[in-house]
Amino acid sequence: MATIRQVQVTFDCAEPERLARFWCEVLGYVVPPPPEGFATWDAYKGSQPPEERDAWFACVDPSGAGPRLYFQRVPEGKAVKNRVHLDVRVGTGLVGEERLAALEAECARLVPLGAVRERLLYDGHDACIVMQDIEGNEFCLD
Repeated sequence: MATIRQVQVTFDCAEPERLARFWCEVLGYVVPPPPEGFATWDAYKGSQPPEERDAWFACVDPSGAGPRLYFQRVPEGKAVKNRVHLDVRVGTGLVGEERLAALEAECARLVPLGAVRERLLYDGHDACIVMQDIEGNEFCLD
């Protein structure tokens, strides 16, 4: 059996580039260079038939360690809770008030970008903040 060496996380969405750029800000990811033969993404988009323009976008971890995130336009809106979500690990190794403070600081950074805070889960030791991205996809600050 072959070993899988790469994983891509794919998001169905309404506005691929907008959502990709949001996640670039959240994770410190970058937009990769445009496809070969194009100087800019706008030049690439302009070469596409109208029905294919803005159909997808991607972002990547500049260190190469994290998975590529791929965003594809779909006609339907989000209807139910995600079955899979991202955990943004900002409090790793922290507990109690120190962990809570790290999560709250990250939440305060993301809300102005368009993220929505849903709820805090905190038991005095462990904490998690459930949030939504700009299209309503759930993710956690962990």
